[in-house]
Amino acid sequence: MVGVGGRAGKADEGAAASAPSDLRQLAVELRRLNGELTRVVHGFATGQDLHPTDVQALAVVLDSAEPVTPSVLRRRLGLTSGAVSACVDRLERAGHLRRVRESRDRRVVHLQYVPGAQARARKYFGPLAEAADRVRGDFSAAELDVVVRFLGSLNEQLSEVESPRT
Repeated sequence: MVGVGGRAGKADEGAAASAPSDLRQLAVELRRLNGELTRVVHGFATGQDLHPTDVQALAVVLDSAEPVTPSVLRRRLGLTSGAVSACVDRLERAGHLRRVRESRDRRVVHLQYVPGAQARARKYFGPLAEAADRVRGDFSAAELDVVVRFLGSLNEQLSEVESPRT
């Protein structure tokens, strides 16, 4: 396995050449990353009396370049309309989101992240951002560009995968 920053240790030298294309190892590391992020998100959700899906909804609102409506959340999170309504109600009661009516069409509701709630989230997720920044320092700008391009492409592909209902 390749060490931090892409550097191979003595025990890793034989595997270093094949590590970047090793699909199994990539899958292991992606699952591990998902597990660590899930653990942190669940901790925030618990501390805020929210459901982990509510935290996913907050991320959609935070990361979106365009105004987010309940229907956007429904599509992005794969929830029913009723589940989205319950999620938005919880987030509104907890002081994280507010519903804002679009001025031209009063039927359109945009969801906005409440600034004070953003500060709470930033404080909680600060150690995560600090860890990412520390690790980022082990990579060159070119390497980070590749990582960001890979993750962006992977997310695009995954967003097109249908989640089967069993």
